Amino acid sequence: MGCLRSLSGISNLAAVTLIVATSLAKAAPSQNNLIIQKIDESRTVALAGNTRPEANPANDLGPVEDRFPLEHMLLLLKRSPANQAAFDTYTEELTNRHSPNYHKWLTAEQIAVRYGLTNADIEKITGWLQSHGLKINTVYSTRTMIDFSGNAGQVREAFQTEIHSLDTRGERHIANYSDPKIPAALSSAIAGIVSLNDFRPHPMYKRAPAHHSEANTSSLTADAVHGDYTFSTDGSTYQAVVPGDLATIYNLTPLFTAGYAGQGQTIVVIEDTNVYSTADWKTFRSKFGLSKYTGGSFTQVHPGNCSNPGAVAGNESEAILDAEWASAGAPDAAIELASCADTATTFGGLIALQNLLNAGTPPAIVSISYGECEPENGATANAAYNSTYEAAVAMGVSVFVSAGDEGAASCDADQGAATHGISVSGFASTPYNVAVGGTDFGDTYAGKVHDYWHTTNNSVYESAKSYIPEIPWNDSCASVLLATYNSGSTITYGSSGFCNSATGEDDYTTTASGSGGPSGCATGAPSIAGVKSGTCKGYAKPSWQSGFVGIRTDNVRDIPDVSLFAANGAWNHFYLYCDSDLNDGGATCTGSPFNWSGAGGTSFASPIMAAIQALIGQKTAERQGNPNPTYYQLAAAEYGQTGNSSCKSSNGKDVASSCIFYDVTKGDMDVNCTGSHDCYLPSGSYGVLSTSSSSYSIAFGTKTGYDLATGIGTVNAYNLVFGW
Repeated sequence: MGCLRSLSGISNLAAVTLIVATSLAKAAPSQNNLIIQKIDESRTVALAGNTRPEANPANDLGPVEDRFPLEHMLLLLKRSPANQAAFDTYTEELTNRHSPNYHKWLTAEQIAVRYGLTNADIEKITGWLQSHGLKINTVYSTRTMIDFSGNAGQVREAFQTEIHSLDTRGERHIANYSDPKIPAALSSAIAGIVSLNDFRPHPMYKRAPAHHSEANTSSLTADAVHGDYTFSTDGSTYQAVVPGDLATIYNLTPLFTAGYAGQGQTIVVIEDTNVYSTADWKTFRSKFGLSKYTGGSFTQVHPGNCSNPGAVAGNESEAILDAEWASAGAPDAAIELASCADTATTFGGLIALQNLLNAGTPPAIVSISYGECEPENGATANAAYNSTYEAAVAMGVSVFVSAGDEGAASCDADQGAATHGISVSGFASTPYNVAVGGTDFGDTYAGKVHDYWHTTNNSVYESAKSYIPEIPWNDSCASVLLATYNSGSTITYGSSGFCNSATGEDDYTTTASGSGGPSGCATGAPSIAGVKSGTCKGYAKPSWQSGFVGIRTDNVRDIPDVSLFAANGAWNHFYLYCDSDLNDGGATCTGSPFNWSGAGGTSFASPIMAAIQALIGQKTAERQGNPNPTYYQLAAAEYGQTGNSSCKSSNGKDVASSCIFYDVTKGDMDVNCTGSHDCYLPSGSYGVLSTSSSSYSIAFGTKTGYDLATGIGTVNAYNLVFGW
């Protein structure tokens, strides 16, 4: 079944126009036609930065057949520079309390009429696509994208690029083999094709690995266990996080007690899959004492009548943990999973989000737990997420996105070491979303576990006593804290460093860690595949990312914005969730949670932060759009230009009760680096080193105020809601 209503033929262009707006006659005078030249197929421009690095001779299996179907491709449109500037200004004014446009949200149709392309331009673009045999499925109401379908032969003819089969690391893929081209006459109105490949963004969770059968108490290792609460095994004690622990640590409990548990709020988690079983969500709530919040609900929708994806292996675990932990943070809220099936070229989550935004009243809060680094995502896909999120915040939608699970090396996700240099996720680096980073608890490192966890659990398995000091989540041998704990030395690099020790190589050769860093390749094209290089540039620093200690004067957007616990077991802490799909790494959710699935990752942090925002929505009784300006204003008041020692996370249970944010100032999210790009000394010393040894790191440490490891820091939910 098609994802969107189908429109075919020139005669249907009137219907296309009606989808976008029926009042173009009322458009602003500045809405002039952008396409003013005759379309000449012999005069083309290349859309640079839109070829996957995997599309190379080493992986090439040759072109696919011309009849190979390519359904629901997305053509990203662009406004005139003047209209784009006007729209950017308006979205900023929406969160400025001194502006007459404060919280005057727009509909999709109003965005189109005020800032979109003209009817004439839309007709020329759709007519050109149809002249190559391509089918117009819809023009989105915001006038920012056109959904169209065809086959590989038609795409080759229209965009002058072949679709090839590839063998990448033993997996079969398809991708365009060169940057697509369009007629020069259309270049003023077309940004590009969002995607012509089937490389999908990766989910942002990391399972907690199973423990070894033999006891290992001599040193902390990365081998964690399945588990649910304070328990002992192999001579070591583990404390996994359950909903009651979350409520204690981040001060949600007094909010729930005061009646702020998400009543009347809806949190949408964006997916390209359904959950394996909706019963898992109910089991999770029942086991951990959330069923008493009778307003909570869970539904799955496929917006715009898009294709139902079913339960997609690997990603269905992402979907259920998103839904469960959003509910843990706002147990009386409605949790809605919005999913569309992936097509041969398009991530189903993007289709789902577009359909939600263009279908009347959009949700107030969405969370996205997927990502892809900026250089590999490509210029047009990066622009598509930027455009989509900007439209969302103009409608009053708050967009939360996982910052990533691979330190500052987002192009090396799920790898043993960084080889492509510093990069961040193009899903999370736009100025219009909240990028949520990841922390771990510092109690084990400090030798104070019993100060923060009971040795037994209550009836819903919680055992946390209070707020717990936090450090950046980091499983890598490049972590100075892990090196110190295991080897007694702070040195991670060099032949005698921890990364080249037996323990470091055996247990900590990974990039798994909370992500952050500067945007570096949101636009432009890399000259080195998968590496920030060539004409790459980052997003400009937003005006609101300023005003207090630690903010970098780098002129680009930095992430994360805020962070929450996201570890997967290196320091004996991780999250529990119920996923009963035994064929996809799940566990039977029966009896004691001891054997339930355990994991970490910023996949957990994003829906939880979205849930906290839902409590703000309940308290204020209105949408908030982009929350970042307010987050940063509150942080500026708390930290000032010198920091606030009473709000340091390392104070733990003695942290001041008035803090909105907890300033994480100990640890780093450095990962081991073996490539020839951006290999630095750890913990914030940025002098470039020779990389002849496989033991350097891509390094961002913590510091007072804002830092690239944890952003503003973590939150006291009660103080954030009542301080809004």
